[in-house]
Amino acid sequence: DNSSEFIPKCRACRRQAREHSGEGDHHEGLSSDEELTPTEEDEFQKSKDNVLEDSRKIFEDVHADFCDIRKILLKFQEWKEKFPDSYCDAYISFCLPKLLNPLIRVHLISWNPLEQNFTELEEMPWFRAIEEFGDAENISES
Repeated sequence: DNSSEFIPKCRACRRQAREHSGEGDHHEGLSSDEELTPTEEDEFQKSKDNVLEDSRKIFEDVHADFCDIRKILLKFQEWKEKFPDSYCDAYISFCLPKLLNPLIRVHLISWNPLEQNFTELEEMPWFRAIEEFGDAENISES
């Protein structure tokens, strides 16, 4: 298989080209094949900005009670307290992940754990709301 011999040769060629051009930015171990050109970076940023802008519009026409995770969970908590039998019969604890999935995904569109100042999942308001709801369910069941 010649491909295993080809890879080190390519690396050596790229290293020599960097040394001759005087590029000092390269860090050993990082692949220059995966580095984006300025044009590609601009295109990526424009595409990312478009996606973020579109994501802000997703719940534009939805009533506030039905696009806020905390408010949705409060409605389910009220249902559980007022009508516990129908709440259990509807298997709500199994349905909530599927129901909340699209809302959580919208919140996570801009989240990047590789950035320096990213927000931990546990610190996000939707995460705390779900955690509090789960704690309230565990307390009421016990």
